[in-house]
Amino acid sequence: MKVFATIAAAALALLLSAGAAQAQMIIKFSHVVADNTPKGQAALKFKELAEKKLPGKVQVQVFPNSQLYGDAKELEALLLGDVQFIAPSLSKFDRYTKKLQVFDLPFLFDDVEAVDRFQSGPLGKALLESMTNRGLRGLAYWHNGMKELSTDKDQLKRPEDVKGLKFRIQASDVLEAQFKALGANPQKMAFSEVYQALQTGVVDGQENTWSNIYSQKFYEVQKTIAETNHGVIDYMVVTNSKWWDGLPADVRKGLSEAMVEATAYGNKLANDINEGDRKRIAEGGKAKIQKLGKDDLAAWRKAMEPVWKKFEADIGTDLIDAAVKSNK
Repeated sequence: MKVFATIAAAALALLLSAGAAQAQMIIKFSHVVADNTPKGQAALKFKELAEKKLPGKVQVQVFPNSQLYGDAKELEALLLGDVQFIAPSLSKFDRYTKKLQVFDLPFLFDDVEAVDRFQSGPLGKALLESMTNRGLRGLAYWHNGMKELSTDKDQLKRPEDVKGLKFRIQASDVLEAQFKALGANPQKMAFSEVYQALQTGVVDGQENTWSNIYSQKFYEVQKTIAETNHGVIDYMVVTNSKWWDGLPADVRKGLSEAMVEATAYGNKLANDINEGDRKRIAEGGKAKIQKLGKDDLAAWRKAMEPVWKKFEADIGTDLIDAAVKSNK
């Protein structure tokens, strides 16, 4: 009898163990950049924190570098329920709300600190909820950094230096208008295709943060990087509204807390990574970093000025004014 009891107890333990494993929720987090970028590190930190706060209840699987979906397909995948978290660039949301186009306006923010002040203010927070009627719930803003311009040419100091050149852009009407204002030819292209396009001359240049330029090795196939700081690349972590609202309260609470902590971690890290990657690019000597004087920057600002007026009605003057006031 004792033998049978022991066997029965072991079988029950096995069944309970299998049931617990089966009950564990698999959460897929897909993104398009490398693990060693601010977004990549924040996603891994979120995984660590979520699994620590919800032991045995959730398993977060992070898929970097477009392993699951490229940036043209990830929003669709989220809405279909094929992934649970993505963190697209803010430029990707203009088909869901025109208000988020505020982040693409050139020379709107002086620095990442100004971006942070705007995002943490009432209007910035409201933008996280601006797409719930389209099935998307914003949970956090994740910083990447300020954008620089790069080309395969030796000179990149004034707007006339890019006239007629082909630039890769994200799928954004504002960014398209920005390069047209410069007399350049914008080419919408997935992030995963940029290196090869630069290498083969399909496009002459691109705009990005130091961390993306370094981690994707764009500096190897560009001659000059101009320190323009003309815009920002930040991300919104979004989830499927219906999926999020349907979560058990304890799971939603744990994931929310993990997101808050991962956001603080990633945003603090972003500046350090960008500074370090700028230094590595400079020391590598493959691409020349072009510093710009006040007159140079004034020329870029003037050339891009018409873009603000073109999109003011869609974005709203209240948002633009609040963003301007975030600069100190």
